[in-house]
Amino acid sequence: MQLKIMPKKKRLSAGRVPLILFLCQTISALEVPLDLVQPPTITHQSPKDYIIDPRENIVIQCEAKGKPPPSFSWTRNGTHFDIDKDPLVTMKPDSGTLIINIMSEGKAETYEGVYQCTARNERGAAISNNIVIRPSRSPLWTKEKLEPITLQNGQPLVLPCRPPIGLPPAIIFWMDNSFQRLPQSERVSQGLNGDLYFSNVLPEDTREDYICYARFNHTQTIQQKQPISLKVISVDELNDTIAANLSDTEFYGAKSSRERPPTFLTPEGNASHKEELRGNVLSLECIAEGLPTPLIYWIKEDGTLPTNRTVYRNFQKTLQIIQVSEADSGNYQCIAKNALGAIHHTISVTVKAAPYWIMAPQNLVLSPGEDGTLICRANGNPKPRISWLTNGVPIEIAPDDPSRRIDGDTIIFSNVQERSSAVYQCNASNEYGYLLANAFVNVLAEPPRILTSANTLYQVIANRPAFLDCAFFGSPLPTIEWFKGAKGSALHEDIYVFHENGTLEIPVAQKDNTGTYTCVARNKLGTAKNEVHVEVKDPTRIIEQPEYAVVQRGSTVSFECRVKHDHTLIATVTWLKDNGELPNDERFTVAKDHLVVTDVRDDDGGTYTCVANTTLDDVSASAVLSVVAPTPTPAPIYDVPNPPFDLELTSQLDTSVQLSWTPGDDNNSPITKFIIEYEDAMHEAGLWHHQAEVSGTQTTAQLKLSPYVNYSFRVMAENSIGRSLPSEASEQYQTKAAEPDKNPTAVEGLGSEPDNLVITWKPLNGFESNGPGLQYKVSWRQKDGDDEWTSVVVANVSKYIVSGTPTFVPYLIKVQALNVVGFAPEPAVVMGHSGEDLPMVAPGNVRVNVVNSTLAEVHWDPVPLKSIRGHLQGYRIYYWKAQSSSQRNRRHIEKKILTFQGSKTHGMLPGLEPFSHYTLNVRVVNGKGEGPASPDRAFSTPEGVPSAPSSLKIVNPTLDSLTLEWDPPSHPNGLLTEYTLKYQPINSTHELGPLIDLKIPANKTRWTLKNLNFSTRYKFYFYAQTSVGPGSQITEEAVTTVDEAMASRQVDIATQGWFIGLMCAVALLILILLIVCFIRRNKGGKYPVKEKEDAHADPEIQPMKEDDGTFGEYSDAEDHKPLKKGSRTPSDRTVKKEDSDDSLVDYGEGVNGQFNEDGSFIGQYSGKKEKEPAEGNESSEAPSPVNAMNSFV
Repeated sequence: MQLKIMPKKKRLSAGRVPLILFLCQTISALEVPLDLVQPPTITHQSPKDYIIDPRENIVIQCEAKGKPPPSFSWTRNGTHFDIDKDPLVTMKPDSGTLIINIMSEGKAETYEGVYQCTARNERGAAISNNIVIRPSRSPLWTKEKLEPITLQNGQPLVLPCRPPIGLPPAIIFWMDNSFQRLPQSERVSQGLNGDLYFSNVLPEDTREDYICYARFNHTQTIQQKQPISLKVISVDELNDTIAANLSDTEFYGAKSSRERPPTFLTPEGNASHKEELRGNVLSLECIAEGLPTPLIYWIKEDGTLPTNRTVYRNFQKTLQIIQVSEADSGNYQCIAKNALGAIHHTISVTVKAAPYWIMAPQNLVLSPGEDGTLICRANGNPKPRISWLTNGVPIEIAPDDPSRRIDGDTIIFSNVQERSSAVYQCNASNEYGYLLANAFVNVLAEPPRILTSANTLYQVIANRPAFLDCAFFGSPLPTIEWFKGAKGSALHEDIYVFHENGTLEIPVAQKDNTGTYTCVARNKLGTAKNEVHVEVKDPTRIIEQPEYAVVQRGSTVSFECRVKHDHTLIATVTWLKDNGELPNDERFTVAKDHLVVTDVRDDDGGTYTCVANTTLDDVSASAVLSVVAPTPTPAPIYDVPNPPFDLELTSQLDTSVQLSWTPGDDNNSPITKFIIEYEDAMHEAGLWHHQAEVSGTQTTAQLKLSPYVNYSFRVMAENSIGRSLPSEASEQYQTKAAEPDKNPTAVEGLGSEPDNLVITWKPLNGFESNGPGLQYKVSWRQKDGDDEWTSVVVANVSKYIVSGTPTFVPYLIKVQALNVVGFAPEPAVVMGHSGEDLPMVAPGNVRVNVVNSTLAEVHWDPVPLKSIRGHLQGYRIYYWKAQSSSQRNRRHIEKKILTFQGSKTHGMLPGLEPFSHYTLNVRVVNGKGEGPASPDRAFSTPEGVPSAPSSLKIVNPTLDSLTLEWDPPSHPNGLLTEYTLKYQPINSTHELGPLIDLKIPANKTRWTLKNLNFSTRYKFYFYAQTSVGPGSQITEEAVTTVDEAMASRQVDIATQGWFIGLMCAVALLILILLIVCFIRRNKGGKYPVKEKEDAHADPEIQPMKEDDGTFGEYSDAEDHKPLKKGSRTPSDRTVKKEDSDDSLVDYGEGVNGQFNEDGSFIGQYSGKKEKEPAEGNESSEAPSPVNAMNSFV
């Protein structure tokens, strides 16, 4: 594939100029070879305003080229200037330059006027600018008598200069009789008009030779004003002077020299006006008097002063803005301030502009039949008027040419022929000046030719760019193709850069780029080619660099510098000291790879640089030599380094700067590295950031900079002990503004309302803005539509709201940063959604499958995605238990909620109450909220086992009967079929007797047991049953009463002394036994009582539950054992009711409870877990001593 080079094209807005015409015009960048026919071109001319030295001959230049060579003629003051009639005027051969010989005779004033040169041949005529000839003038001062000035100490003074008007204006300065410039300060200074201003005079101002000088550079002459005498005296001296010399002394007032606020000496009044032309230097001046001496400050009322173009002179009294432009117009305020007050003066500045080019017309080479354009665009203030001439004649009266058409500032050519060749002049003028440009139209038919010398050899260094020239010409404009090698392999634009002038650029030359390259130029009339050769050389490198050295006086130091270079090149090594030549001293010895300095002295300290040069490149490396005194007698003190100093900024570019410094004392520990930090005074004043680190042997660093930052730098040194204090900050350096190089991050698009789109982003900080006027271009369009991007530019904010959007529509969004310079790179596109609205449709086909008495499974059909109108969050089930007739008067129905995330279409409802009626509905949920509910769906849970009876009490104990009273279960969980009562006696040795089983009808709440043993403890087990099975049991213990006769006998025995002694002995034995058991238990053994208790297992084992396969609950261990000696039942005769089998801890989290795919529950259940009262009755009786005795015997 051959890659054709066409000149690069600039983009034009629609409707400017047809593209084909622009392509033809690009040949204007090519020089027409002088052997081809072409109209004249002015190559050199004198300046428009030409001030001549009247003592020398007048030379008015006018040079031109063309084929055939042009002839020249002149006009003077608008009429033909016949040089043949003036013997003093001659024209140089083959040139239009005039020489007027006024040195032999004649006067320069005779030849003042406006001259214009015309160069003409058969193809057209070119004209020069109007050249205004004026002789320079350096007039003398008018004679005047200057009286001596006597002035009181502290008063203001203005010494007038009033120089004569010369051409060009004179340069003014004040000196004394010895030609020494008079010292100036904030108190004494020279104004722009040449006058010398004193804010207040002091006795040392007394002198007799204040002389104003005017220097006229053009004639190299200096004119002198008469000396002015000034005497400054005190008040007392002033009175004496007045009395003695009043008749011949000018008196400047007798006011006291007390301190006073400022007043302006110049300009006068509170406001003034200044007009300046674009491109000139705007000079504004304010000089004030006062005591103490006022200081001057400047501000711009409606903006800031341009940092890079503002210069303060004359001790801040003169403000200068270089290269002034229309943007500098406005009100400038100078403020004079001292300790007693301040005043200000406002200067209104208007910047006008002489015409300046926007697009000057360019020479146009066309082939017969082609089209083209000449464009002449200029600007100015006021707007300049554009007029066209052809061959020096106004185009309105020039011969008609059917191939051209004038459209304002553009001449359009169509189907040109050879007769269309001519020179066109464009004149842009306003009241402040004019511009004149010549541009020819040359109609040629020429085959291509290559102007670059054949077989040129290009030698380049590897990893650097190489530029291969191929200057060409042809008409029509040729296309350029490049080939490499004998076989003509094509070159591709992804590796090479092709310039519109035919040059081939190799951006990064490598060894494999060596070879022969062929440039081929083609047009319809022929082909031309040229070969050039490329050799890529290895770069020169310093492989062993000189290192930082600290040596003692009188010792020897050596700096290494080993260089590696391309073997085909010759390298030379030069050593420099402090960027100058080495001292001419035999102590300095330069060998092949090193520099040796013997007998080192203090003045040998400095920076030594090794520079290696070849014909193609050079490289350098530097090291600092520090000379110290011989080792001191005291032991060295090791410490962190002293701070670096003498920071200096050099090589100041837009994106980099070189920082250099002088290291501080290393305090006997070599510096290992330098740390460089920067401060951005514009955006984060006072905050220092890390910039770079360099080796401890370096004292310079090339720092990369960001645009639009007001940099200051500081350096810290570090050694093995630690880090030094920071150096003093460097001078400030503000980089130019540039377009942002990044865009805001975290771009999101979310709607806050159904009809809007809220676009948010993380803004750039001040450092990242790269320039003033940071804004954002926010763009959006619907993702699934064909709409164009809609864009808006907003201020430096972080949010923009798009209104009137459809509900929940995907949008493509991008946010691009921009500032006054330009735009950041094209931003990434992210997707967002406009605002959500509530879902419109309820889930359908809701189905309930009851799994067991406490668990149900719900299924539903998903709703259509379009009806969700938002991000699907999931589905939510509301369910509640139907109220009984006794509960219907309650206002609030407790509804439970479970949410299932995502697109699930089923879920599990745990923790249901058996034998209950429930109602549920399902709703879809998005980010805005819930949709409508599905129709209510009712379902019922089957029976389950009941809970334990709410309470069990034993009342009315007798000798042989006990009466039991109970409350039904709080949760019957079905229809009760019967109660089961089981009981058994407990003897005096705590052994359980036979278990008796008794069935009691379900409608009973009281039952009396008869034919029981007197004075006997019984344990009762009581539970209810449904058709599903038995529920949880409740236990209780009680004792029948004692026979009165036995009780009386026992009382009598208990009152006997022997019985009391026996009981004390028994108590002592029991105490000993307890101590022995405690010791044995600590050793891990079992005591007999424990073994006996463990032998008594609960005679009743609960059956397995039928509904969930779990074992029934057992009572506490204490419930299965008889009461031990001294035990107590709860005082309220209640027992704890057993909890429900279905624990919601395993299921969910209330409203947000969720299930896994298999229906298992995640989180916590939202419904309130009802705590069941655990009321029960246990005997509170303890065995009496009589009973204890009976048990013992």
